[in-house]
Amino acid sequence: MPPPPNAFFLEHRGRQCLTVFHAPATGIQARSAVLHVHAFAEEMNKARRMIALQARALAQAGHAVLLLDLMGCGDSSGEFGDAGWDDWIADVLAGCDWLRQRVSAPLWLWGLRAGCLLSAAAAAQLTPAAEGLLLWQPPASGQMLLNQFLRLKAAGNLAEGQAKAAMDDVRQRLAQGQAVEIAGYTMSAALADGMAKAAVAPPRAPGHLIWLELTTRAEAGLSPAADKTLGAWRAAGWLTDSAVVNGPAFWQTTEIEDAPALLAATASAMDRAAPAVTR
Repeated sequence: MPPPPNAFFLEHRGRQCLTVFHAPATGIQARSAVLHVHAFAEEMNKARRMIALQARALAQAGHAVLLLDLMGCGDSSGEFGDAGWDDWIADVLAGCDWLRQRVSAPLWLWGLRAGCLLSAAAAAQLTPAAEGLLLWQPPASGQMLLNQFLRLKAAGNLAEGQAKAAMDDVRQRLAQGQAVEIAGYTMSAALADGMAKAAVAPPRAPGHLIWLELTTRAEAGLSPAADKTLGAWRAAGWLTDSAVVNGPAFWQTTEIEDAPALLAATASAMDRAAPAVTR
């Protein structure tokens, strides 16, 4: 059995990021070192249970897993409104460095939603390169994800018939370098700009990509946009493993929900990508 998870603060750049390390069973050589990059804003909170379930399952299967709260998120230091996109990439790179210093195994980045964008951006800066990326529900683009978040501001003004005016005001303030408040979160212009420019693009050094999506529709397949993106990764030399599994969009449901099929699909894909270490 794996030991209990170890929670601590990872210090870098004068700030502290709360991290939780799930080690494989004592005496077992780790199959991989996995860093989780969480979703954005309230989606991170909604997904906490699923992330914890998957981290424990991966540790049980012999993987070392590090969960990390980015600057201004969860119990990490700093304010959400002070964080920029580059600050979060730096946090991801610091987590990768911590893992590489302590776990002698191939490095993987595991992202959810906005975490997929950050994982791809961080992987492009890693030397040596990461072995692979595990992506849960990757967005079509950072701009699309930003638009979804900004629409929460418009939704809050629908009753007063001010939705369009609210959206125009938010976009104008961000363009002027000002922070905006949306759904209880203060977003800096630097964070919005970085997210808008982000994409799930393949780093130059090829590796292994696992792409998993959720749906509640029967016999649904990958979207044309996802197929196109995966084609670009394959053209860049990456091995790809993709699937659409049945389950709720747990990062945005009203109640906290589980997606057992996603847990099983992840375990199966990681088994194929990171075989057990023989001794």
